Parts: sequence; structure tokens; C-alpha cells
Amino acid sequence: MNATNQNMEIVPGPQEFHLSIRVADLAESSVFYERFLGVAPKQQTARFSTFIAPHLCLNLVLLVNDRGETLDTYSLYHLGLGVRDRAAVIESYHRACAAGAEVVKPPRTTWRGTPLHELWLRDPTGYNLEIYARLTAAELAEMPTDMEPWYLVPETAPESSQIQPCG
Repeated sequence: MNATNQNMEIVPGPQEFHLSIRVADLAESSVFYERFLGVAPKQQTARFSTFIAPHLCLNLVLLVNDRGETLDTYSLYHLGLGVRDRAAVIESYHRACAAGAEVVKPPRTTWRGTPLHELWLRDPTGYNLEIYARLTAAELAEMPTDMEPWYLVPETAPESSQIQPCG
């Protein structure tokens, strides 16, 4: 990019983020994202489901896998959804467990990179979803010297003798 325009937005005043992803099973993925986003599809056909989530400024379209080929979930590393705080990350974990969602990483506070409270899920197609909350200044001040993650639900910690991914 031109050095004189480095700080200029490419898109002035964006209003909504639109994302379209192919899914392995449209019906199963539509149910999952309805629960994940908290909104019903605005439009559904045999080929796609459209979710409009105004509270997230999001327009998400799930598309059928026309070719029947294995979908590459590796190149889309993950989708993230920010929530208000640590308690919301923990509540999301319990709700995901109740809904039968696959938990990839249980709720924890991570310190390396961008310190976050995070929970990782996997959708029915295999895409990773990160639910996260940024740390407050008081929480950042608690950073341990070893920077090892803190597990927010005790029975999910790796050192727990009875790990319960959704306990």
C-alpha cells in the first residue's frame, strides 16, 4: 500500500460484516448457528441459510457443499465471538455443554499473545469457534510469572484426576 495512505480505511464507515462458509450438513449447521448466534435464520432454502445478527453487525450465510468434496477447515483457522467478561465465557461453556456442542478447549485464561479468557468449540463441519473476553486491568495484574493458563472450570484442568470436558 502507498505509505501516505497507511492509516486510511479502505472501506469508509463499515456497517456490517458478511461471511459465507460452506458446511458439510446444512440442516445440522443451521441448528448449531441458530443456538450459537441466538437468532433464527432470516432466510432458509435447500441451498443456504442466512443469519442476520444485528447485535453483532453480522450477516452469516451457510452454504451447501455443492461438490461433495471434503471441506478444508484448516485454512479458516477459527471464527471468534467476543463476550462481555470471564463469567460470560464460563456461562457459554455450560450452555455449549447443555446443547451438546463439541468443546475443543475448555474455558481458561491465557496470558501469552493477547491475554484472554477463552473457550474453543467446534461446529458440525469442523470449524473452530473461539468465544473470548478481553481481560480487565485488574485481571491483567494477576498474570502469573510462569504465564501458564488458568482453567476457569476446575474439573476441566489437565491436572484434574477426573477431567470432565462438559461436567
